[in-house]
Amino acid sequence: MAELVTMPKLGFDMAEGKLVRWVKAEGDTVAKGDVIAEIETDKATVEVESSLDGVMFRHLAPEEAELPVNSPIAVVSAAGEEPTEDEIDSLVAQASGKPSKKMEKPAEKKQAEKAPSKAVESDDSADVSPAGGVRSSPLARKIAENHDIQLAAVEGSGPQGRVVKKDVEAYLDSMSQAGSGSKSAGNGQTFQSASSFSLGEVPADEVVDLTRLRQAISRRMQDSNQNFPHFYLTRSYRTGALMALRKQLNQILPETDKLSVNDFVVKAVALALRQYPNLNASLQDDKNIVRHGHVNIGVAVAVEGGLLTVVSKDADLKPIRLIAREIREMVGRAREGKVRPEDIEGSTFSISNLGMYGIENFSAIINPPEAAILAVSAVQDVPMVVDGELTVGSQMKASISADHRVTDGAEAAEFMRVLADYLEEPMRLLI
Repeated sequence: MAELVTMPKLGFDMAEGKLVRWVKAEGDTVAKGDVIAEIETDKATVEVESSLDGVMFRHLAPEEAELPVNSPIAVVSAAGEEPTEDEIDSLVAQASGKPSKKMEKPAEKKQAEKAPSKAVESDDSADVSPAGGVRSSPLARKIAENHDIQLAAVEGSGPQGRVVKKDVEAYLDSMSQAGSGSKSAGNGQTFQSASSFSLGEVPADEVVDLTRLRQAISRRMQDSNQNFPHFYLTRSYRTGALMALRKQLNQILPETDKLSVNDFVVKAVALALRQYPNLNASLQDDKNIVRHGHVNIGVAVAVEGGLLTVVSKDADLKPIRLIAREIREMVGRAREGKVRPEDIEGSTFSISNLGMYGIENFSAIINPPEAAILAVSAVQDVPMVVDGELTVGSQMKASISADHRVTDGAEAAEFMRVLADYLEEPMRLLI
């Protein structure tokens, strides 16, 4: 039986996606799990897999088409099956309520509609007289302003004595050659006046279009910061035992399974969340708190053009070695632009770790619709008191940002205390 492939919805706020490339051409054999197309979302480029064995019967959308979620994009038929036009129309109608037609290829990506994003400065710009009454071009005024030059002192070569770029540059050259910018200090030495000091060529402002990913980050973070009443708590964790255990384990683990500090943090957070379900939750319709049954930890990853969150699913139930391997694989795919839908879906709590950059302390913005996020800083050697004696020990700070509509300070503080039990006695994470 033929099956319709639709634009997937990857994330609660995804409204549309872009069909980047067809991996399977019409007539190609496909097996369940085969990648048939690549879709670009606000977050990443992801691969769409076939859910059945058969043949790529027809593409219903061309490459580069931008479509709403759940829009029909292809028909996959069983081997030997030849769906009729009526059958295809029926499938499309069920999915979208509209008859199916092969979409026309988008016209040259609306090039004619898009104005250049960079403002080009020119001497041909409007002839404007500033307050001083000197006719001059905008570029000439900008150069004069950068060099603290009075335009009244510059002889204009343009129409009606208009001062243009080359006039200002000639004035700067003459000032330099004549030495008129030098003044005596009274002891034979000279210094250059500020009015004649040249900064050289000053780069023009650059206007850069926001990528889809950066637009999504901007939209989500602004929504979170404005609509989620954040509160913040910070705690220090002694990490001497954790660092020693990590070193010991990494000496015997294969290269593919080496453990990072963040792997321990993910496991510790997942276990602590089991005791504090309001932090593993989301607010629904401003009326209900949804306490999630699964503990899925999102890990923020820096990628080209922005930030992605890959998700360690059911991290409370997995051994730390498996958590580390899965996160490493997902991070690799994310940075190569080959992330899978399941890599970035379904997080219930997030972690942002900037420790590798030496950051000592920071707070993160909650990732909607989650109720909290943990900001993890660098492990550092600091003075501390142990058994009444001053010594140097390993320490790490972490800050939780939480939604005050879902939880309160005391509950978040208790969570941070339980987190300390796991991080400061890391053998608990291996049991």
